[in-house]
Amino acid sequence: MEIRHQPAGPGAAIVSLSGKVMLGTGTERITELVGELVDQGTKIVVFDLGGVTSLDSTGVGQFIASFNRIVAAGGQMRMAAAAGYILQTFHVSRLDRMFSFYASAEEAVKA
Repeated sequence: MEIRHQPAGPGAAIVSLSGKVMLGTGTERITELVGELVDQGTKIVVFDLGGVTSLDSTGVGQFIASFNRIVAAGGQMRMAAAAGYILQTFHVSRLDRMFSFYASAEEAVKA
């Protein structure tokens, strides 16, 4: 799994993920990064999932933990560019009702 982030305006950041977001691929880096961003005052965290090829329950758990951390700090978590199997994973677990999904990271930032 690869993880990158970039500022997306005042109080916002885009976290881009690619590869396998699964047990054994370093998924704990997601919540570590979210903690750092929230501590720095980031209120809107957009996860760009366009490059994610696989997602398991460990990866989903990282998004749930991130959501809880962001919301507890008064922020918002937005998901972008999820498609196919990745989007279906969130739908089956009904997390698509808890997380906001957008077609692109740019659209998510503007919402």
